[in-house]
Amino acid sequence: MIAANLDVVTRILVVAALVYATVIVVTAWAVRTQRIQPFALWPRFVRKVSDPVLRPLERRVVRMGGNPQEASLWLLGIAVVGGLILISLVQWLIGISFTVAALGQAGPRAWVRFAVNAAFSLLMLALFIRVIASWFPLSPHSGFMRPVMALTDWLIDPIRRFLPPMGMIDFSPMVAWLALWLARNVVMGML
Repeated sequence: MIAANLDVVTRILVVAALVYATVIVVTAWAVRTQRIQPFALWPRFVRKVSDPVLRPLERRVVRMGGNPQEASLWLLGIAVVGGLILISLVQWLIGISFTVAALGQAGPRAWVRFAVNAAFSLLMLALFIRVIASWFPLSPHSGFMRPVMALTDWLIDPIRRFLPPMGMIDFSPMVAWLALWLARNVVMGML
């Protein structure tokens, strides 16, 4: 019951954030295209309501070399991606809590299966984060990336030595993902 309520509340919050960001984007677009006057009642109200969120975002966009008028679009993107991540995280936490509750009544074999599956999931998540982080200017030696690199280097480095270079694309994470997936299926089948 609590889990269902938590999921519903999370979804309502995400939808509210999306509506908030969409209203800001549509109002900013209407002002820019001169469909409504910038000092009319609605644009002033929207700007007053959005200023606490939009001002810091505008400053960050300007520091990155962007146009501050694009801050509303960035806000919408953050609301979409952040909402998806938040919903996924809440559903994952709910699933884990049910799994741990069920494991409380299970035998040691179920605990071993759970631990092995969790270890493979952690390695696959680290590979995914490593690939996504390679698209951004993140140092592999930063505090955030150090654990990810430590979890994946032992698998990717040997694959890189044997896999021939294919131009700009590094296929070693995909091969590592496939190897982990196959190993997970084999090990879980044996358990």
